[in-house]
Amino acid sequence: MTDALFHEGSRLLQDRFDTRRLADRIDERLVVDTISDHDRAFIEARDMFFLASCDEEGHPTCSYKGGDPGFVHVLDERTIAFPNYDGNGMYLSMGNVLRHPDVGLLFIDFERPSRLRLEGAASIDLDDPLLPEWPEAQFVVRVAVVRVYPNCPRYIHRYALVERSKFVPRPAQQTPVPDWKRSDWACDVLPAGDPAAEPVES
Repeated sequence: MTDALFHEGSRLLQDRFDTRRLADRIDERLVVDTISDHDRAFIEARDMFFLASCDEEGHPTCSYKGGDPGFVHVLDERTIAFPNYDGNGMYLSMGNVLRHPDVGLLFIDFERPSRLRLEGAASIDLDDPLLPEWPEAQFVVRVAVVRVYPNCPRYIHRYALVERSKFVPRPAQQTPVPDWKRSDWACDVLPAGDPAAEPVES
């Protein structure tokens, strides 16, 4: 990840719409390389975030990561960690991390509109000592922070939480099997040991 926040493309549009001075002021005043106590509280209160990554050729993807509030841990002012739970087995984002570690994370509070961006270098550890913190996590992703900054919240639509996902792994609780894993197109190619491959009790 480069040190400069703005590149030629950013500058071209800033100059076209006369926002270079504003952009530079935001960079000067609001963009930091550490997580403040306020940022920590915001991040650890979230139950989801969006993760942007790309492969070594620059092909991008964006994924949703969800869990119970606090599933993202702020380890110190320059490091966060989160679990990788069972998904669809494609490992698009996590595969990207193994080839190109630069990532962007977007945390949003939809009930009290606010958002925070975090950028950094991600790494994967299959034997991370934090792994027991998250039941059923496959591995832990750590992100070394490069930039943290707020975003204007004016276009965030306000939503209220209806129900947390029953599929989030929780201590002393059996995680249900998603229906798609028992579909004809998926049931015969599930990984060894997948609970979905077990016979359904009648």
